[in-house]
Amino acid sequence: MKKGELAMNGTSISEKAISMSGVNKWYGHLQVLKGINLEVGRGEHIVLCGPSGSGKSTLIRCINHLEEIQEGSIAVNGTTLSQKGSNADHIRRDVGMVFQQFNLFPHLTVLQNCMLAQRRVRKTSVAEAKGKAMRHLERVHIAEQAQKYPAQLSGGQQQRVAIARALCMDPQIMLFDEPTSALDPEMVKEVLDTMISLADDGITMICVTHEMGFARAVAHRVIFMDRGEIIESAKPDVFFSNPSHERTKTFLSQILNH
Repeated sequence: MKKGELAMNGTSISEKAISMSGVNKWYGHLQVLKGINLEVGRGEHIVLCGPSGSGKSTLIRCINHLEEIQEGSIAVNGTTLSQKGSNADHIRRDVGMVFQQFNLFPHLTVLQNCMLAQRRVRKTSVAEAKGKAMRHLERVHIAEQAQKYPAQLSGGQQQRVAIARALCMDPQIMLFDEPTSALDPEMVKEVLDTMISLADDGITMICVTHEMGFARAVAHRVIFMDRGEIIESAKPDVFFSNPSHERTKTFLSQILNH
């Protein structure tokens, strides 16, 4: 039995990479997360989908305290995120995040972008940081661009650099916030192929995406959100062939026929 399956069936916190219980969040009077309960097992791959404004990106940003919740609890690898995020830096050491926009430093080369956090946060030596950066750039098939600046790269190449940069911190969990939405269609495949290779390595992943082919290929579970709620959670074969909620069926009919 897989660890992810164990965690979903409610074993001890040690088997869970992420646990969210009763999570509520508001922006002013607008409630954007409503009673979120979610457990993610170690090594599990989750795809979050749903219409714009459904709370998907907010949910994953709450996991490493880029957004603050007002109610409920979040635990990462057994450590509960404190209400004011005083231990957020500790939790972020285990969590890598890749955004819609690549967020690379334009004045640094690709290699320097991948070395920076290692040097400042991990206090890694120059030689070790460079070696790890090159290994991960090779892993995402872009090592030959190491001395270039972000502006000299395509969008797909920049996103692969962003993935390599996150991997340089040895995360146990990777969060992806619509990583292909800012890319031209011809660049989407190279980024998805990189993410599929990560999934094959067994890293825990939560990915917000509308790429349903990726969900079918990689996800252990697909979760549909709407209006701040988790509406449906199922294995991909069930999710796509026999969704149980009308809101899920409507969303799938729109996105698959687009």
